[in-house]
Amino acid sequence: MDLDVFVSAHRAEWDRLEALLRRQRRLSGAEADELVTLYQRAATHLSLIQTSAPDPQLTGRLSQLVARARSAVTGTRRASWRDVTRFLVHGFPAAVYKSRHWWVPTALLSTAVAALMGWWIGTHPEVQASIATPSELRELTRPGGQYETYYSSHPAASFAAQVWTNNAWAAALCLILGVFLGLPVIWILFQNMLNLGIGVGLMSSAGRLDTFLGLVLPHGLLELTAVFVAAGTGLRLGWTLIDPGPRTRRTALAEEGRAAIGMAIGLAVVLFVSGAIEGFVTPSGLPTWARITIGVVAELAFLAYVYVLGGRAARVGETGDVEAAERSATVPTAA
Repeated sequence: MDLDVFVSAHRAEWDRLEALLRRQRRLSGAEADELVTLYQRAATHLSLIQTSAPDPQLTGRLSQLVARARSAVTGTRRASWRDVTRFLVHGFPAAVYKSRHWWVPTALLSTAVAALMGWWIGTHPEVQASIATPSELRELTRPGGQYETYYSSHPAASFAAQVWTNNAWAAALCLILGVFLGLPVIWILFQNMLNLGIGVGLMSSAGRLDTFLGLVLPHGLLELTAVFVAAGTGLRLGWTLIDPGPRTRRTALAEEGRAAIGMAIGLAVVLFVSGAIEGFVTPSGLPTWARITIGVVAELAFLAYVYVLGGRAARVGETGDVEAAERSATVPTAA
């Protein structure tokens, strides 16, 4: 493409679009139709330039012009409770459901790794010795030791808030850092499984694995599921960089990125529930079976939410992305 010739051929249309935008509140019907037509042409021109002859200055001008025109054509819309309901009932569960081929294998593999590390630590005293001194290990694992008192070391409300903040941040990092080919996600996930494996190994070596699982399972089932969903989605985002499929890489990243942002918000809600369980149920005086039952019910409720509501929404085309009217205009690009 000869950029100078292209600009000379279309500059008048861009200038006319800019003039119409300056007086958009006083347009006649014919001028409003003209604005829409010029907006569509300018969007096409921008796409052609970005594909065939990228010029930073011209791209910047046209991007601003197209954005202003799009705002004038579509108008602005404030978020409403309808958007919140749509997100919770359709968007978020559908996004989790559609990414199940990533987070379910992630969950299975991570759990296997944690179990293997727990077995290795629990059956090798020399490994335990490298973690802490014998007196420190006894303090961690004895009845009333640090593993047990950790969950009641702070007031329930503040502890739940702290746990929720930490977990929500870890999930957000998995989603955001997935764009770096998923490598940071693997590291974050490994750190979580290592901490779990150490607890399993040390408490099993002390003959108190049942106590440890009784403390971890009530909140851990839902909490770890949320972490696995975040990690799987982050890995999928990283894979999109490598293989965007039939979409352009820019379009694929935009779609997956918007869905990931929505996932971060939805998972923050899920982690709020698990944090509340960890703050109020785990350290409570309820019998172990009752605490674990609460955790299992919360986990099953989440899975039903994803596979029933999410599956139904996904089958009718919901992806977890924002509504079409809220996306940037997409037009055919030159080959």
